[in-house]
Amino acid sequence: MRRRYRPGTLVLETDYETDAGAVTVIDSMPIPTEAPTVVRVVEGQRGRVAMRMDLAFRLDYGSLIPWVRCTDDGIRAIGGANALRLRTPIALRGERFHTVADFEVAAGQRVPFTLAWYPSWGPEPSAVEPETAIEATERWWRNWSERCTCDGEWREAVVRSLITLKALTYAPTGGLVAAVTTSVPERLGGVRNWDYRYCWLRDATFALYALMTGGYVEEARAWRAWLLRAIAGKPSQAQVLYGVAGERLLPEWEVPWLPGYEGSVPPRVGNAATSQFQLDVLGEVADALHCARRIGLEAAKEAWRVESTLVEFVESAWREPDEGIWEVRGPRRPFTHSRVMAWVALDRAVKAVERFGLEGPVSRWREVRAVIHDDVCRNGFDREIGAFVQYYGSKVLDASLLLIPLVGFLPATDPRVLGTVEVIRRHLTSDGLVARYQTTPDLDGLPPGERSLSRVHLLARRQSRLTGQASGGAGALRAAPRHPQRRRPAVRAVRPARAAPRG
Repeated sequence: MRRRYRPGTLVLETDYETDAGAVTVIDSMPIPTEAPTVVRVVEGQRGRVAMRMDLAFRLDYGSLIPWVRCTDDGIRAIGGANALRLRTPIALRGERFHTVADFEVAAGQRVPFTLAWYPSWGPEPSAVEPETAIEATERWWRNWSERCTCDGEWREAVVRSLITLKALTYAPTGGLVAAVTTSVPERLGGVRNWDYRYCWLRDATFALYALMTGGYVEEARAWRAWLLRAIAGKPSQAQVLYGVAGERLLPEWEVPWLPGYEGSVPPRVGNAATSQFQLDVLGEVADALHCARRIGLEAAKEAWRVESTLVEFVESAWREPDEGIWEVRGPRRPFTHSRVMAWVALDRAVKAVERFGLEGPVSRWREVRAVIHDDVCRNGFDREIGAFVQYYGSKVLDASLLLIPLVGFLPATDPRVLGTVEVIRRHLTSDGLVARYQTTPDLDGLPPGERSLSRVHLLARRQSRLTGQASGGAGALRAAPRHPQRRRPAVRAVRPARAAPRG
């Protein structure tokens, strides 16, 4: 079996080879359609290949088997608020609450299937012509991909990553989700199985940063509008994540009737991080809005009003302990990275006044920025181990501190930065990748053990480039994708490398 995307698109092709012949299965989600739809075409390449379709409709996280009714061109399934419509010229039959079909595909023959979702109380969507839909979708994605302003050796990889980020964007609102499925484990058989089908402000800013530097200003504009709607209200009530339309109530619950991926239980729906205080998120938002200004996104008074209000909240809250960037489920702590990002919030506000002529109490913001900087350097750096530590007073290492030079907090050549990089290299690096931190039950309330993240690895590579310590960088980047990633791979693995820190 071989699988690939058509260049510059999300049209997927899968080749199957048998003794009797070969077929290609073409999958696509058409843009646009009346209802969310998946189109599949089975194309014969040579010989004559026997094929089998096996479809099991399970709604409400696998708890509901819907009613299925035959139609002239397929089947209709209804259960609760959901309905599904399968259309195909192939004869279908039911077996043990599955819908199955056996058919043959000869060379040059193309057999279509379309599957659409719609609300059970609404009208059934019109039929989609499969061949036309695939052609239109491929054309749409190619036009979008060609707008990428990135050139050079890594353009293809960058475009593929940007396509993934675009696919994670909910077009009606501009919200960008962290994942499209729930409970993919950080470690097979482990309990760290979270639901990431929501819009994290931090992750969205990372993705937005990648899209903006790739030349996709429309996505930045849509995300900024989503942000202003989502965080409307008191700054103290700002959440770290929201639903795609800005929903705030996302209660977390376990799904006991599902076995979990490879036995990793419990699967979860919702995310309790909505109730966490993560100070660093406000710095990431300020940094993203600053980046938008730098690339020429037109000014919006409402955006600056919201940003300046958030900065004022940071002024009063930066000394408070929080759950930090990794959303630990242990007690709140004075995380060093959170204080660094509080500095970023003040720094970007100062720059907004100095460089872009926006209005604000810049003298006061400069003073608070200096106080935070001094506090982090005094309390976040451990002279005994020669590195910045995860939280004040600890000896724990944390890869998020690789961001210190990248956000402009300290120069990459500062001895404290160099020491941090070296200690992280010695103690958090394994098999060519960098772990986030040293997991312990007292820190995050869960058993230790997780996989490393591509994004953390790339942060390490990027920091090394700034300090001039990298060797064999291209080979390392090529090797990284071979390692399986378990946590939010699409969003966290993408942040274009640049030759200088932000700000």
